[in-house]
Amino acid sequence: MKRILLTAAVTLFALAACHSNKDSNIQPPKALTDITPTVSVHKVWETQVGNGASNSGVRMRPAYADGVLYAAGTDGVIEALDATTGKTLWRKKSEGRGWFGWGKDKHPKDTQYSGGPGVGKGTVAIGTLDGHVYGLDAKTGKQRWKTTVSAEVITPPVVLSDITVVRTNDGNIYGLDTATGKQKWLYDQDSVPALSLRGNGPMLVARGVVFFGTDDGKLVAIRLDNGEKLWDLPLATGEGRTDIQRLDDADMSILLDGTTLYASAYHGELTAVNGPSGRPGWHRPFSTYTSLDIGGNTLVGVDDKSNVWAFDKNSGSDLWKQNALEWRWLSAPAVQNRYVVVGDLKGYVHWLNISNGKIAARERLSHEAIRSQPLVVGSMVYVEDVDGDIAAYRLGSAKP
Repeated sequence: MKRILLTAAVTLFALAACHSNKDSNIQPPKALTDITPTVSVHKVWETQVGNGASNSGVRMRPAYADGVLYAAGTDGVIEALDATTGKTLWRKKSEGRGWFGWGKDKHPKDTQYSGGPGVGKGTVAIGTLDGHVYGLDAKTGKQRWKTTVSAEVITPPVVLSDITVVRTNDGNIYGLDTATGKQKWLYDQDSVPALSLRGNGPMLVARGVVFFGTDDGKLVAIRLDNGEKLWDLPLATGEGRTDIQRLDDADMSILLDGTTLYASAYHGELTAVNGPSGRPGWHRPFSTYTSLDIGGNTLVGVDDKSNVWAFDKNSGSDLWKQNALEWRWLSAPAVQNRYVVVGDLKGYVHWLNISNGKIAARERLSHEAIRSQPLVVGSMVYVEDVDGDIAAYRLGSAKP
């Protein structure tokens, strides 16, 4: 409970930083300036799925498989959309019993979906704010199973043919049977820090290993078949005079390029790691609260001031820094062709040229914050705001 309250306090602090300029110690978002677009952007479709993340503080990101986009909201709505047209293929609204076991609760807590869905092998899996995981048929939305876990699930499950990997906010990792939802194994971190950022980075599953960042700033590798730990590597030092200064949450997705992993942490370092051994390669200071992405030889990230950076993936050296969006509390970046896509706290979507960092295009999805990383699939990028508004954008030709 202590950790939950302190985590909530950090969330409120961050939200205050996002939305208040009255305190001189809080940096206001940098005002947007007019740009001359150098690439055309076409909005293919737009829709809304439930209430999105609402005020839960989590990042709700759609998932994609076989031409279908899956999205959900904390109000218990989950939908399958045609990824090309945005047309709803199926929609399910969970209903639960009220406090005394009768009647219907408008927003039953055990069906407040959170963290976004994961999909694979015909199954959609999604967790809730009350510590449940649902397995649904990907074609129909029919519930196949429901499992209780130890805490809220605020990151997407990873769904494989025989095992679904689920992370809970108390530091546990579960291996569940994809067909039945029954627990196969449990990785227990024993303890987690009392103070952390609101969120868990998505897990990476590759070559029989589960990789993830922890709330105390470590990169951990465990076996997929039984959950046993293989190695861990600190990404931050945990130094500082106060709890806030020592906050070292590795709240990002792990990137894999060949046999090299890339990871970073809040108040930590950006590190290249040999995947099989866990040995660090190059590393450099880089504090981030969100995920990275990679395009060609370029690694892109957003620092804790919302500056966008590009690094050489082989050496970690700077390629460019774009500070025109500073303090706009950007989403994680996503690479779409030769552009870097980010969303901001006012609902704007920005495209930056990956070669030099210059802002090439801008669209406005809504007036609400975009917290989740845009999802790039082929020529399309899907962007979701905290109210569940989702739009699909396609890049056109470059402009002279």
